[in-house]
Amino acid sequence: MAASVATGVMEPLLGKLTELLGEEYKKFTGVREQASFLRDELSAMKALLDKMELMDKLDPSAKNWRDHVREMSYDMENCIDDFMHNIDSAHAKPGFVKKMVSSSQHWGGVIKSPARLRSSRFLLWRPMLGVRGTRLMIASIRVPVLWPSIPGYPRSTRRQQDLLVLMAREKSLSAFFSVSQRPYVKSLLIGLQRKLGIKESSHNHELQEIVDHVREYLKHKRYFILVDDVWDQSAWNIISCAFPENSNGSRVMVTTGLDDVALCACHSDPACIYKMKHLKEQDSRRLFQLGSDNVCPPQFEDISAEILKKCGGLPLAVITIASLLASNEARSLNEWKRIKNALGAKSATQPTLEEMRGILNLSYIHLPLHLRPCLLYLGMYPEDRDIYRDDLVRQWISEGFVCSSRGVDLEDVAKGYFNELINRSLIQHVHTQGGEVLYFRVHDMLLDLILSKSTTDNFISVAYNYEDLARLHSCEYKVRRLSLISSVGGAITEALATSMSQVRSYAQFGESKYIPHLSQFKYVLARGAKIVLPTEIKGLVHLETLELLCDSTQSFPSDINRLVNLFHLILPDGTALPEGIQNMKSVRTLNCSVMSESSLEDIKGLRELTNLKELILSTPYGQCLTVERADALVSSIGLLRDLKHLTLDCDSECDGYEKLSDSLSDPPPHLEVLDLETWKFSIVPGWIRELRCLRILKLCVLRLSGDDIRVLGKLPSLVYAIFRGLDVSQDKIVVSTGLFLVLEEVLFWSDEDVTAYLSFEAGAMPKLQKLILGFGWKEWMGATPVGMECLLCLQDIQLWPEGTGAESSKDQDDVLAAIESSFKSAASMHPGHPSVTFH
Repeated sequence: MAASVATGVMEPLLGKLTELLGEEYKKFTGVREQASFLRDELSAMKALLDKMELMDKLDPSAKNWRDHVREMSYDMENCIDDFMHNIDSAHAKPGFVKKMVSSSQHWGGVIKSPARLRSSRFLLWRPMLGVRGTRLMIASIRVPVLWPSIPGYPRSTRRQQDLLVLMAREKSLSAFFSVSQRPYVKSLLIGLQRKLGIKESSHNHELQEIVDHVREYLKHKRYFILVDDVWDQSAWNIISCAFPENSNGSRVMVTTGLDDVALCACHSDPACIYKMKHLKEQDSRRLFQLGSDNVCPPQFEDISAEILKKCGGLPLAVITIASLLASNEARSLNEWKRIKNALGAKSATQPTLEEMRGILNLSYIHLPLHLRPCLLYLGMYPEDRDIYRDDLVRQWISEGFVCSSRGVDLEDVAKGYFNELINRSLIQHVHTQGGEVLYFRVHDMLLDLILSKSTTDNFISVAYNYEDLARLHSCEYKVRRLSLISSVGGAITEALATSMSQVRSYAQFGESKYIPHLSQFKYVLARGAKIVLPTEIKGLVHLETLELLCDSTQSFPSDINRLVNLFHLILPDGTALPEGIQNMKSVRTLNCSVMSESSLEDIKGLRELTNLKELILSTPYGQCLTVERADALVSSIGLLRDLKHLTLDCDSECDGYEKLSDSLSDPPPHLEVLDLETWKFSIVPGWIRELRCLRILKLCVLRLSGDDIRVLGKLPSLVYAIFRGLDVSQDKIVVSTGLFLVLEEVLFWSDEDVTAYLSFEAGAMPKLQKLILGFGWKEWMGATPVGMECLLCLQDIQLWPEGTGAESSKDQDDVLAAIESSFKSAASMHPGHPSVTFH
């Protein structure tokens, strides 16, 4: 099917033309009439584009017409953006529409539609919850190795982490990391250092120095490392040098889909390799039906058997097709037959990457049109990356992919789009909190499909090195969205820089000396990189989102307060609040990690940012806000009435923070997330009981009491909570009947033995699924919380014993074994038999 994202480009353009018909622009002679004409013409073109989206195949002339319309739409939108900005700058010129007409003429008669268009049917389908697949592991240098040698096995991070916990139970150190097809090995090993708790040396900057540093640290330790998704022998040869062989029973496991890599990792010993097999028919059927309780209707039995046969025993294929067939429009027998016929003839007997890609393509072409550009935008991220949902949502909004709904916030609409992709099993959730997916991943094979379509439609351009950038310069169409992955160096020619002048979204992962011209930027994301910004940034008049999740290499541009369209600002590490921040009234998201170096005037200026929805502020470890600054901050927060998310991560040993308990008597009424985990309160602040919308709460109270629990337990919307109590021995913590009615996950944490002072009454926490207990293992007194059997929905008990180190002792091992035994015994008495795991 000749699916494209041209209509996704047209949608924001039409919205801006409609905006030009408003009263604000009537004083400009002829603008409204010309805008109305263009909107009508482009609406007709969009209707034709919508039809073309549904066609099986386009002839060359139709495809060429579609591509020219897409590029023209980009240029016209840029013209409108410039015009709207110039109005605010008193430089508006009514002749901007002539520029757009000129642009359309430049594209050579695009108003004239192609003569012949083939027709086809298009099927919509409703969401169905995804089925978590399994990917058995192993390749390794010293233990039996498992690896999937066939395509279509879903990579489930949760399963991998479960295996890691299981295998690491007997080890002192454990870590898991993914390599992917184009690894930046230096960055991977730096990440491994952090996961192992290795202090990074200020002198070790070269790859060989990092390898030696990790190797020396592991030399005499008992460790378990899981290395996932290795594609290249040369990458493995470098990584493996960091793992010393010793006599302590250490293990390294590797997963790969390639025979030669598996043999290399196992030193050519086939006995160390375990090959994955296709699912048996019965297992495929169970996965297809989401369990044995779901019986296939009799009229679909024969056709479903044929479809399952074409899935070839590949879990990813079964999950994808099951989601497709769950749609409302695919409930008839004829629709099932059409889907069966669309599957390749060789799928059942010779499952290949190409056959699997065809199955994934079926899911893409059955997506609603508004979700297609949203899915393709995932191509901006590297392979095997845990992606933050809110990052993605902000990009969608900046690009105009999210259609406004009367009375509904755009971010809420975008989160609805995201949930649709989750329900369609197109993305895999990695971390959830409060019932919402916060981090997710994209399967490698789906990412390959996304990048292929993005290249065809000039939607996203990805560069892994300087040669890729040079190749983009020679492409027929301008680069609109650019993602630099790994390192890109080399001298940039003027011609190459000019060809990137129309980049509207820019993401950088890894170090790079290249920064494109910033004239049309709407979204900038730099993660794990050192980015060099221009000394002046006021020229980025269209910039809506600036996320710099990296170290700053210079002073931050002081004129950022001139960006009137900036909605989301995440400052790099080491950067204080911008001077004059009170002028940035459009900002909705603000993240600053060096509040201790922010001026008193700028902290007071936060109160002027009345559009703020999310505020995340912190201080570096060991640095504090002065009492005067803390008072100013609390005062400012009280005036941010639309705030929904507040995180204050400040050093807990500083004086003056207790004032927040008294000073914030009238908190923002719409708060949904409140993270004060590092602020120590003597009692639960009374104003918290007023937060009727609060869903997620993280709180630290010096002496957590039963009265505090009763206050918190009456919050009507609370679904996720962390309660840190430094002293719980003075009062039993009894969770009474009728408290925490919607809570699904809770963490009780204390330096003492919280398990001895915690109890639950029947009817308390009726929806709780996960109970996490953090306590000092040396303080454990041999008890488990009373009444856990009353938590009828409990599925998982996690234990976080504090004070366990890399160097274990017999006393520690004996106590931990006793803790595990006691909690498993208690779990066996629970009607739901919840699992018991150590964090």
